[in-house]
Amino acid sequence: MGTGPAGVSVAGMSQGRLVRIEQDILAKNDAFAAVNRQLFAARGVFVLNLMSSPGSGKTTLLTRTLTDLKGRFPMAVIEGDQQTSFDADRIRATGTPAIQINTGKGCHLDAQMVTQAVGRLGIADAGVLFVENVGNLVCPAGFDLGETRRVVVLSVTEGEDKPLKYPQMFATADLLLVNKVDLLPHLAFDMARMVEYARRLKPGLEVMEVSATTGEGMQRWYAWIESGLAAAGAAR
Repeated sequence: MGTGPAGVSVAGMSQGRLVRIEQDILAKNDAFAAVNRQLFAARGVFVLNLMSSPGSGKTTLLTRTLTDLKGRFPMAVIEGDQQTSFDADRIRATGTPAIQINTGKGCHLDAQMVTQAVGRLGIADAGVLFVENVGNLVCPAGFDLGETRRVVVLSVTEGEDKPLKYPQMFATADLLLVNKVDLLPHLAFDMARMVEYARRLKPGLEVMEVSATTGEGMQRWYAWIESGLAAAGAAR
């Protein structure tokens, strides 16, 4: 298991067949992603694909972001979970438009889901669209949604070896947000080692240390968002 060109083994199916199936799935997804990207670019929308493992504090970080940035520019959220609308309800409580996508047995959002959600949600020109992906560090990394930037959230309550365990996620990230840094005095988390591991996979990867609870580091994160939105508008 986990060997061969396909990176996985299935009884009764050749590696060549598995590779062809994966290529077909990704090609279809990439076609939808390209349409999404063209739409977002034409409208000056800065789209962030937020990814993390469960429990990283991603939704808490997002709700604080939406609350603190309210009124500066239009914002909307696509919320991905296997079940429930709990996170979308939390987002809407900030006054931000949000749509919930429940993937059932699926472990990630794909570009077609985003296409359909945008059609139902409605997004303003020259705004920010946050896509909170399903919580895991494997499947979401392989599917382009048409986003402008990929943001990975890693909490200090997780192991610093996460980048090496889930290399594709960190190798394809544009920004790494290290959350819950207010807990560092109580943990044996080696920040320098984790960053070094992440930059082995993505040299020069930008890393920000934040706490969605205390607000530490959040202004730098907000400035990054505003800079990305300005660039999206200039390229429109």
